[in-house]
Amino acid sequence: LATGIYFESKSEPLAGQLAVGKVIANRAESRGRFPATYCGVLFQRGQFSFVRGAHLPSVNHSNKQWQTAVAIAKIVDQDLKESAAGDALFFHARYVSPSWRMKRVASIGNHVFYR
Repeated sequence: LATGIYFESKSEPLAGQLAVGKVIANRAESRGRFPATYCGVLFQRGQFSFVRGAHLPSVNHSNKQWQTAVAIAKIVDQDLKESAAGDALFFHARYVSPSWRMKRVASIGNHVFYR
């Protein structure tokens, strides 16, 4: 979960990092629509651009942004704080314009979130 938060949103505000983590958690809790684990969600083919094959990129664990991602992951995993992304299952960067026909639930930092 922390790896997904780190690579997808490390330069985003905390609310944006929380929202990205929430999407990953929402997918894992989707009861069959997506894989049932955080790793399964991240490794699902074509979903996260930072995943190459069956490998996650390495992270410098002393990096402050990594430490923040780990803290956010704990918050998401323990459901300690609500996110404006709510029940979103998808997100994209603002500079991308997919023709998705889904309900837009939030826009936080550089990401737009959908259900």
